[in-house]
Amino acid sequence: MQGTVDAFSYGLVTPVVAYLMASLGGALGLRCTTRSMLVAQSWRAGWLALGSAAIGSGIWTMHFVAMMGFTVKETPIHYDKATTFASLGVAIVMVGIGVFIVGHRGATGVALFTGGTITGLGIASMHYLGMAGMRLHGVLEYNTLTVAASVVIAVVAATAALWAAGQIRGFLWSIGASLVMGLAVSGMHYTGMAAVSVHLHGAAGSPGGDSPATLLAPMMIGPIVFLVLAGVVVLFDPMMVMGKPGRIVERKPGVPAHPQLVPTGMGRRPLSRSGPRAGHGGSRTTPQDW
Repeated sequence: MQGTVDAFSYGLVTPVVAYLMASLGGALGLRCTTRSMLVAQSWRAGWLALGSAAIGSGIWTMHFVAMMGFTVKETPIHYDKATTFASLGVAIVMVGIGVFIVGHRGATGVALFTGGTITGLGIASMHYLGMAGMRLHGVLEYNTLTVAASVVIAVVAATAALWAAGQIRGFLWSIGASLVMGLAVSGMHYTGMAAVSVHLHGAAGSPGGDSPATLLAPMMIGPIVFLVLAGVVVLFDPMMVMGKPGRIVERKPGVPAHPQLVPTGMGRRPLSRSGPRAGHGGSRTTPQDW
């Protein structure tokens, strides 16, 4: 017997909130990845780790906000706690691998392809591992072609997001990119959900695991609090908002050139394009806004 599946039991509430969560995580992650390309090597890993955790947390929160609206009419749905936690870990780790590749190698073709593929597969793995954590009186079945389409969407979305992070074109441009990323991730989720059908069996009683209200709502508090704290870090870093570097390090492919800053006593001054002594005979340049 086939179950009656409804992915929008709360109407537009869960899709809209899920989209906002994915966009928020994407915005923070992209800005942190951008920032990592403009700091000294010793600081880069920290920014990349923060960006990876932001993207992973945003995508995971998006998934389970959306799943709050997923019901099967004939059976209650519960979730296994260990598998649900594991899906969050998979999201952060695999997204982190992709982000670190682009953060250290620059937005080159090979790095984007490798990092985007790993990140996209991480997003898809998180989704289907989270689905595997569902407990109900039935068996989930998937349409292979639709699942493949959802994975392709995830990889393309991840690659586009990492490319956007490497372009460093300013805060508003990154916000626009994150909105597109949120739309793509949400599209991947609901494409994956369109592949699902439920074959019911005749078991009675409550399935194992915890109910969504008992498990998912408290679990989402942690990632949401983290996203808020990451947002505070971004807002209090002038470079993240204004796009003005405090210092520039090595040039990497895919990262536009900027005037280099050199120390002058207690502060720093930009080198002109004519050389360090251009202040005596030429015009001095200042760092441009991106």
